[in-house]
Amino acid sequence: MGEFDLIRRYFQRPVRRAALGVGDDCALLAPAPGMQLAISSDMLVEGRHFFADVNPRLLGHKALAVNLSDLAASGARPLAFTLALSLPGADEAWISEFAAGLLTLADAHECELIGGDTTGGPLNICITVFGEVPAGQALLRSGARAGDEIWVSGTLGDARLALEAMLGHAPLPAELLQQARQRLEAPTPRVALGLALRGIASSALDVSDGLLGDLGHILELSSVGATVDSRCITPLMAAAAYPQSDAWQFDSKLQQQCTLAGGDDYELCFTAPAARHADVLAAGSASGTPVHPIGRIDAEPGLRVIDADGTLLQNRWKSFDHFGG
Repeated sequence: MGEFDLIRRYFQRPVRRAALGVGDDCALLAPAPGMQLAISSDMLVEGRHFFADVNPRLLGHKALAVNLSDLAASGARPLAFTLALSLPGADEAWISEFAAGLLTLADAHECELIGGDTTGGPLNICITVFGEVPAGQALLRSGARAGDEIWVSGTLGDARLALEAMLGHAPLPAELLQQARQRLEAPTPRVALGLALRGIASSALDVSDGLLGDLGHILELSSVGATVDSRCITPLMAAAAYPQSDAWQFDSKLQQQCTLAGGDDYELCFTAPAARHADVLAAGSASGTPVHPIGRIDAEPGLRVIDADGTLLQNRWKSFDHFGG
């Protein structure tokens, strides 16, 4: 099977929104009047972002999900995406499953594949996604203000727990590992919540490298500080509710590492004025997404984490950094 046969068989689809899709040198995409394009790219590399034996259907899902999560953090509605795919060989069974996972999620968000590239080489997936947002209404990292509440969506830490278990660092019961792996390998992009937060949230981003590290980007670009209450965060880990036994006990230090700096959660972390508390809860309800306040934005620079009695904890948690060693 040649390159263009592969594209036609698994990735070429009828054009829906785009003026011109797969097949020419360039796709043509025009936003609606009064809208801005929101654009993001993410790359997944075998051995760095996923294991070699990962289920290809789940990998296809995740490859697009991490990009849709960026649109969600900007309050943008998905439009289309491109796929650049490096493959070690034209394994039709693998490609079929990968495409099924990718395109099922794309269809769920009405986000069409409009172009890209394929080549032979180490397994590497790069997606660029396009969304639209009304001019001036995009959620940014730079809008947090002192007095704002800090919120997160969904649960945190389970993806990191799965990774620790798969690396042999944290033995887990089989059922719990299966649940945690679902969070690692098939994250849910919070697109509906991002849309619902337009006009409410003052800043936002998605939690991809770890909560504290990602929140730090908001603090830097907004020139503010923050106080985060660890009591509000560690219960958000779904695995914390799993029944413990003599054979398995939850390590509190591991729990804090996973929730505060785990990464791969693809939940939204956002800020909003305290006066909009009820509106945030309503946005969560309308989008079918749990949302939880975890702290506040301060005028004083720096990121502070407090424990149950208000004692300041030493910030020893390091989020993921591709080149951080």
